Amino acid sequence: MSDTDSTTAALPSNQQPDQQPDQQPDQRPPRPPLDNVMLAMDVVDTLRRKKRLVDQELDVSGREQDLKQRLRKIYAAQGIEVTDAILEEGVAALKEDRFVYKPPEDSFAVKLARIYASRGVWGKWLLGTLAALAIGVLAWQALVVAPRKALPDKLETLHAEVVKLAIEDSADRQADSLLSTARQALRDDDTGRARALLGELEQMREQLETSYRIRIVNRPGKRSGVWRVPDVNQSTRNFYIIVEAIAADGSNPRVPIRNEETGEMERVKTWGVRVDQRIFDRVAADKQDDGIVQQNIFGRKQPGRLEPEYDVPTTGAAITSW
Repeated sequence: MSDTDSTTAALPSNQQPDQQPDQQPDQRPPRPPLDNVMLAMDVVDTLRRKKRLVDQELDVSGREQDLKQRLRKIYAAQGIEVTDAILEEGVAALKEDRFVYKPPEDSFAVKLARIYASRGVWGKWLLGTLAALAIGVLAWQALVVAPRKALPDKLETLHAEVVKLAIEDSADRQADSLLSTARQALRDDDTGRARALLGELEQMREQLETSYRIRIVNRPGKRSGVWRVPDVNQSTRNFYIIVEAIAADGSNPRVPIRNEETGEMERVKTWGVRVDQRIFDRVAADKQDDGIVQQNIFGRKQPGRLEPEYDVPTTGAAITSW
């Protein structure tokens, strides 16, 4: 055997002469431009968007190849190489409704999931409703419950203040009567009545605290006295001297006066005090003399007393308008 034959026989039967012994062929197939599954899904999506094309091609026997050819041109225009296998997979997936979302059955768990998913909508309304309820509860507590709980203590405290200010037994008895009636109203759960009685006690305290002089009104254009014919007796007259309250600082405050014609307590600056005709005529003569009422002080209201004291005989009956 020649030297040449010996060299040739020494080579392995599966190795070409021009290959190096340490090189191995690459066994991995080339990676496609896109993942096959994703590309198949894209094919299906394309077919769905081109519904007219699909309806024409898939419903006619033997036209499926034309459809694949058109799809290949569509992807080629986008620079994407699509194999026949991918196109066949996409067409088959469209026929089988693969890659199509199928909503779950309408179960209780699904309903809960839908409610949770829509929380962005109903959550705002829920938070708003809860906030309104919280504000309502707080307002109810502050405006109704708390004042109702504090009402008994306020009544007791105010009664004690009135009794301390009063210097006459009649005021003490009146305050005791108001407190007793208010306690019964609370036992009867009549909060409105109890609050009204609290208001009367507050008015009593204010009356007891105030002091002023009572002066006959004597100004140009203002009457110093009037008379009325009562409805119950048309043959007689009721005479009134018009007076006003003058505080220590010279101001003319409003004071509580009960109108005998209406029975209502009113806060006024001037009122008419009922007197007999003799007092009325005396004041009239005093004013007619020189246009000025010389003896204009008619009485005074002392602190600790509910009613004013008059310097002339009077029943204390009064009117507030004329």
